[in-house]
Amino acid sequence: MSVQTPPTLEKLAIQSLLRNEDVAMSSLGELPAVLFPALFKEAFTGNHINLVKEMVAAWPFPCLPVGALMKTPNLEMLQAVLDGVDMQLTRKFHPRRTKLQVLDLRNMHHYFWNIQAGEEDSSCSAENSKDKKVVKVLHRYALRKRVKVIVDLYICSCLKEEQTCLLKWAQQRKGSLHFCCTKMKVWNLPVCDIGEILKVFDPQHITELELHTEWTLLELAHFAPYIGQMRNLQKAFLAPLHRIMFSNSNGIRDIEAKCIKKFISQFSKFNCLQHLHMFCVHFLGDHMNQVLGCLMTPLETLSITYYLISQKDLDSLSCSQSLFQLKHLDLRGVVLCDLDIMPLRGLLEKVADTLETLDLQWCRMTDSQLYALLPALRHCCQLTMVNFYSNNFSVPILKDLMQHTAKWSRIRVEQYPAPLECYDDLAQVSVERFAELSSELMYTLGVIRQTKNISFATDICHTCGQRCVYHNGSRLCCCWH
Repeated sequence: MSVQTPPTLEKLAIQSLLRNEDVAMSSLGELPAVLFPALFKEAFTGNHINLVKEMVAAWPFPCLPVGALMKTPNLEMLQAVLDGVDMQLTRKFHPRRTKLQVLDLRNMHHYFWNIQAGEEDSSCSAENSKDKKVVKVLHRYALRKRVKVIVDLYICSCLKEEQTCLLKWAQQRKGSLHFCCTKMKVWNLPVCDIGEILKVFDPQHITELELHTEWTLLELAHFAPYIGQMRNLQKAFLAPLHRIMFSNSNGIRDIEAKCIKKFISQFSKFNCLQHLHMFCVHFLGDHMNQVLGCLMTPLETLSITYYLISQKDLDSLSCSQSLFQLKHLDLRGVVLCDLDIMPLRGLLEKVADTLETLDLQWCRMTDSQLYALLPALRHCCQLTMVNFYSNNFSVPILKDLMQHTAKWSRIRVEQYPAPLECYDDLAQVSVERFAELSSELMYTLGVIRQTKNISFATDICHTCGQRCVYHNGSRLCCCWH
């Protein structure tokens, strides 16, 4: 028979205050600070709107990371928090007690709610180490009177109620509070609307940006200066930015060229960029050397995916110094079969001591191209993941590749294409042949070194959209069931 631990005196006190909200609200001025975090957490999760509002106004610590408690959107509780900040601005509620300097609305874990009573006052830093830079920026404003409000914004043309509420509230109070957005994701929003938001949320505080839009190049050029103001940007994800339009007019082509040049020039203003992801950015064709040449800091991640790469673009990879410390290279969907692969070999040679992940899925490389890469690949001893799915390799070249991987002691995930010998003249997979050759190749690699997670996969089936995968046995696509 188990013995239930009786509630602590603190827990009993909090339960009593929650049952008597009027008493709780009237006694906040005398309530010990150590009780505030636990009482607030219970009040917030229990939807005690009025108590939450009063507690925000009387908050006795420098930081209130309330976003960590917002696991699901709740318009009423968000409004209560914002109303509490408004109450504090009137300076009529416990003015000597209130210490609030930072209201953190980001939905992320925060140590504040886990640390022991009595330590909260000194801790206002978030869990992720990459946010330390942002926190340092906050300290510059600690001596000012304005409360700093930190958010992550995920905005599209159809805003949720909570987003609309927050943006409207921020717009109306941009003169009395300091607003800071650290991560911004944008889907199909007009440039003018983003511009209005960035008048409230200073672009220099944005460390991560995702753009999913279909603008014209002229619209992209109008947005370019805003990107240039994001000087502390660490991670950028640029999805299809340009609505493709075809024109034979020399005048229009000149205008588009100026728009592209204006956009590219903003890359030279990034002082902290480490991760650059570009998806279907076809308008940058033949301009990749300019993009990479503008960068002021070495990249850790370069992802150029589903992009119609030119030889000129590929050539730029081996001579761009910003890439020489890469840890992650992703060229998924960049078709290389008709290009001279030697520039990619040159890049791999330069990053052999740092590269950890390599994704060449859907590159449609041939045997001769892989053969050209082998001398560089054998020295990439820091690799933990490689993906060669959907390339056109035969059994002999795959065995040759495996012979060159003896130094891959850190590799955890390896994904190889089903060899060409698995397909018939109509490009149909022979299931028996696929299983036989995959098993043979897996045995070959096992003799060379220890393997952890290795798989072979066919091209995607045009009927069901799945692959046949061999990983300790065959897993066939739906068409074979």
